[in-house]
Amino acid sequence: MRDNLRTPPKLAKDTLRVIPLGGLGDVGRNMTSFEINGKILLVDCGVLFPDENQPGVDLILPGLHLLEGRLDDVVGLVLTHGHEDHIGAVPYLLRRNPHIPVLGSKLTLALVKEKLKEHRIREVSLRVMEDGSTSKLGDFDLEFLAVNHSIPDAMAVAITTKAGRVLHTGDFKMDQLPLDHRLTDLRAFARIGEAGCDLFMVDSTNAETPGFTTLEKDIRPAMERVFAKAQHKLIVACFASHVHRVQQVMDEAVKAGRKVVYVGRSMVKNMTIAQELGYLRVPANTLIELRDLENYRDDEVVIISTGSQGEPLSALSRIASHEHPVIEAGEGDVVLLASSLIPGNENSVYRVINGLTRNGVKVVHKGNALVHVSGHASSGELLYCYNIVQPKNVMPVHGEVRHLVANAELAVATGVPRDHAIVVEDGGVVDLANGKAKVVGKLDCGYIFVDGSTVGDLGDAELDDRRILGEEGFISAIAVVNLHSGEVVSGPQITARGFVEGDKVFDDITADVTRVLRDALADGAEDTYQLQQLMRRAIGRWVNKTYRRRPMIIPVVVAA
Repeated sequence: MRDNLRTPPKLAKDTLRVIPLGGLGDVGRNMTSFEINGKILLVDCGVLFPDENQPGVDLILPGLHLLEGRLDDVVGLVLTHGHEDHIGAVPYLLRRNPHIPVLGSKLTLALVKEKLKEHRIREVSLRVMEDGSTSKLGDFDLEFLAVNHSIPDAMAVAITTKAGRVLHTGDFKMDQLPLDHRLTDLRAFARIGEAGCDLFMVDSTNAETPGFTTLEKDIRPAMERVFAKAQHKLIVACFASHVHRVQQVMDEAVKAGRKVVYVGRSMVKNMTIAQELGYLRVPANTLIELRDLENYRDDEVVIISTGSQGEPLSALSRIASHEHPVIEAGEGDVVLLASSLIPGNENSVYRVINGLTRNGVKVVHKGNALVHVSGHASSGELLYCYNIVQPKNVMPVHGEVRHLVANAELAVATGVPRDHAIVVEDGGVVDLANGKAKVVGKLDCGYIFVDGSTVGDLGDAELDDRRILGEEGFISAIAVVNLHSGEVVSGPQITARGFVEGDKVFDDITADVTRVLRDALADGAEDTYQLQQLMRRAIGRWVNKTYRRRPMIIPVVVAA
C-alpha cells in the first residue's frame, strides 16, 4: 500500500480502470467505478453511518464528486444487494442524473424504489436481474450470479470487457444449508475461473476470522431457548433488512403462540416489501399493529424492533431510556439482540445494553449466546473460492485496511503472486490490461456529509467546531471601543456555555483583556478584526493555563 501515489495518467484504449469510491478502508459507503473507452459502469452506491466524532452528521456518501462532469458517461449502476451500505446513496446519485439505469435483483430494486419515493425521484429505469441473467451496457457484458448473504436475492456480478474479465462477489458467504435454499453459485464461479478471471474482487469483512461462517440454521436452538424462558415481554432487535432473521423469529413466535408486531419505520417498510414479494412467510393472524399492543398480555406478543446498533433515535434506544411512547421494558422482560456488532458502534450498543440491564431487563446477545451469525465468508470460504476461481489478479473489497490485507494474504497463500494481490483504499486507481492489474495513481475520495437537507456543505472545519463545542464549551467576549479616542467604552463582557458553572471566574481575566485592548489602541490599532484576535489570544492563554482546556472562543469588538 502507498499513500503518496501520483495523479493517474490518461486512460489508455481498451484498458479497464477500477476506482473504489467507497468501502475500502471502512465498513460502509460501498461503491466502485469501472471505466473503459470513455464509458463508466458503477457497482453499488451505499452510505456509511457516522460515528461519535462526526456530530450532527446523518449519512456519509461515497466519492460522488469524482464523477462530476462524467455522469453522462455512466452506462449503468449495478446493485449487488439491498443493504444500506450498498444502496443507501442511490437517491443522491440519481438526483444528479436520473437517466442512469439501475440493475439488481427483485428485492433489491423494490427497496430502492421505496427509497426513491421518499426522495421524490421518479421516471428512473429499474431493471430486474435474475440469477444467471445477462445484460450488455456499452462495452460491459454483465452476468449476475446468486450468492448467499444475510439478505435474500444477493448477487455477484461478472464483468467482461476488452481488457479482461472481472468477478465482483459483493457481500457473500457459503452457507451450505441456507434458510431460503439459495446457494452461492460456486459452479458459476468455477466456470468463470476456467474461462479466465483477470481480476477477482472479494468480500473481505471476515478475512481475519478462521474457518467457515456458522450456518444460519444453527442459531435456532439458542433462539428456541430464549422463547422458552421468556415469561413476560420479549423484544427482538435486528437489522431492518435481515429478512432471514425476522423469518426465524416469526417461526418461533408462531410455535410459542405469540403475535408479532414490528416497531420502527424501516422495519415495517422492509418487512412489508419482503412479505409482498414472497421472501417472508407470515402465517395468517400473526401480525398485529403497534396500536393494538395494549390488547394483549406481555407473554402473548413478540416485538421485532430496529436499533440493534444502538442508534440514538431507534426504537430500542428509546425503550432503554424510557422515551418510547408505547413500549416499556423492565423487570423480567427479555431483549434479544439478534445482530452482529458493526465496528465503531460498540459504545452505542453497550450503552443500550447497560440501560436495559439497569431497568431489570435480561439482554441476550451474540456475546453470551449463539443468536446471530455473520453474513460474510470467513477465511476458509475465501480460500475455497480462490482455489476454485484461480484468478490472475486479486483486489480485496469491503472492509477496513486490516481486513483487506488479511484477504490479500489468503490469496497469496493459494498461489496468487504477491504483486498481483492488490490492496488499495478508497480513491486508489487500478488499471487492468493484458491480464495484469497495477496501481497507477490515487485520487482524493474524501467523505461527503449529509446534514439534514444539505449535502456536501459540511466539512472538517465545521466538524472540528462541533466537537470543540461538545467537548470543551463556548466562550464569548464582547467589547465596545472608540477607535478615535483609543478608549474601551464598554466591556469586555465575557460569558460561557458548557464551560464552568458561572461567569464570575472571568473576573480575573477581564482586566487583562481590557489592558490588551487599550495597549493596542494606544499603538494605533484601527482594525476591529485585529482587536478581536488579540482578545481571543489573551482569553485562550488564560483558559489553557488555568483550566487546561481549549474551548471555542468568539470575540466581538464593536466600534462606537
